[in-house]
Amino acid sequence: MKRPAARAAALTGALTAALVLAGCGSGSGSVDTAAELSVSAAYMPQPVSASMAAGFLTITNKGGTKDELTSVTSDVAGSVTVHETVGGAMREVDSLEVPADGRLQLASGGNHLMFEKLKRKPLQGEKVTVELHFAHSGTVEVEMPVESATYTPNTGS
Repeated sequence: MKRPAARAAALTGALTAALVLAGCGSGSGSVDTAAELSVSAAYMPQPVSASMAAGFLTITNKGGTKDELTSVTSDVAGSVTVHETVGGAMREVDSLEVPADGRLQLASGGNHLMFEKLKRKPLQGEKVTVELHFAHSGTVEVEMPVESATYTPNTGS
């Protein structure tokens, strides 16, 4: 017959092993906190200038961790810069936050992309390929349709 101290040690060891193995499970009971990004409502109004254009889109994050849009590239432009608009004044920024369980909206009159040094002038009906670079989620490629210069998206609100 085992002594009480030996039984307690065996029970403690068994419980510790069970807890360690439970921590190695598939994670079905755990909360996913990574950013989970998707892009919608992307468009570029047909540029009126031969050298510059704007771009708009919505980035939705269904994950539990914020991310940041850190840069944008496109083969149609020499550079693409990210701008925020505060109090009617726009300024170039290094990044824009995509909040956890939230969204970043780039819209006319607000935050937006500026395509500078256009290599060619995109025409209505074309699609422009854009790569969105994020601090944590890597790169997301988006096909941005070119709409009329006066296009106003239906926001559904």
